[in-house]
This record gives sequence, C-alpha cells and structure tokens, in this order.
Amino acid sequence: MKIDVLPDADAVAAAAAALIAADAREVVAARGAFVLAVSGGRTPWVMLRELAKLDVPWDKFHVVQVDERIAPAGDPDRNLTHLRASLMDLAPIPAANLHPMPVEAADPEAAAAEYARELERLCGTPAVIDLVHLGLGPDGHTASLVPGDSVLDVTDRDVALTGGLYQKRRRMTLTYPALNRARKLLWVVTGADKPGPLVQLRAADPAIPGGRVDQTRAVVMADAIAAAKL
Repeated sequence: MKIDVLPDADAVAAAAAALIAADAREVVAARGAFVLAVSGGRTPWVMLRELAKLDVPWDKFHVVQVDERIAPAGDPDRNLTHLRASLMDLAPIPAANLHPMPVEAADPEAAAAEYARELERLCGTPAVIDLVHLGLGPDGHTASLVPGDSVLDVTDRDVALTGGLYQKRRRMTLTYPALNRARKLLWVVTGADKPGPLVQLRAADPAIPGGRVDQTRAVVMADAIAAAKL
C-alpha cells in the first residue's frame, strides 16, 4: 500500500482526480476502454468535479458504482444523484457509459445479480475493474461493507445487498471478491474522524471491514488531519 499525505481535502481531491485521469489515458491507450468504480462521499464529489476539467478520453471512459443506497431516483441519499451532478453533467461522457446500480428494481436481489453480469460485460469474466475508488468510514467501513453485516461474508458474488439497514438505508455494494480483483484501488481518506481507521487500514486490521481489502495494488491519498497518527 502506497500512502500519499496532502495538506487538505481539496488537495487530496485534486491529486486523486489527476491519478484517475492518468490511469484512464494509459488504460485506454493499452486496451481501448477504461472502467472506474466510484464510491460516495463529499470529498469524492470535489474529486469528480476536478476530474471533469482534465484531459480524459471520455468516449472510452465508463463509470460504475461501488455501492448505492436503496432509495428512489433523485433522492439526495443516492450516490448517483451526486455522481450525475459532480461528473456526468460537467464532462462529455456519453450517457450510455454510466452504469448505475439498479436499486429501484422491484427485486433487488435479482438486480444485484444483473449488475454483476453488467460488470462482466464491461470488464470480462470474472470482472476486473480498472480502478476502484474507495472511502473509509469512521467505523472502518468501505463501500457498503459495514461492521457486523452479513454482506462481509459474501464470497460467491461480486455484487450483494447488505443484510440490514445502515444509516437508515439498505445498500447494494461490490463485495470483497470484486474489490480484491481490481487492477488498482484508490482510497480517498479525509477528515478528523479518520486517523484511527487509517492506522487500522495500513495495518490490514481485519477488525474493520476496510482492513480486509487486499492492499497489493492500493494507493491511499489522505489529508494531513486523517494521517495524523501514521
């Protein structure tokens, strides 16, 4: 795991955007298309706005979701709402290149299975996502892999539902197999509530969900506050 410490959250957002843009150019040149999986969170919204300003082969750039709350279209709780506002409305990405998690489906379990098949259509079988952006919660969660939930034990599917509610919502999320297969992981970690979890992440502490993610191809970008205990 490589850890870069930057002065503040805005600097983290800008550096993360630059890394994504550089990876996209390299992967498109090598393989013809690039797939980015995006998590939610406020710093990532800034990161995506910065990304929209950069030199990126947008016509070959595909966006999938790491996780999503089961909520109606347009709901402010939805990561998709902010993804559209922060990136899709600002960058010339073809509409067909956005692949939202189908959380409005009547049968969410079947929808999770269909999303896994969508990932395979984009990324091969098994699906290998080019770059997965992850956050780290104060409780050590990442994606919607939350402490104590049955989803932590899912190993036979790339996409699954949380067993219970987390912050009043059930979630659809990529699972450990999907995350651990990615070509690169980009952790974006900011804020005064992150020093403890970031120490645990670096130590690959299985006591937190984030600590169970493979660190082999991981890059962490953290602000000085979050990195205070490193």
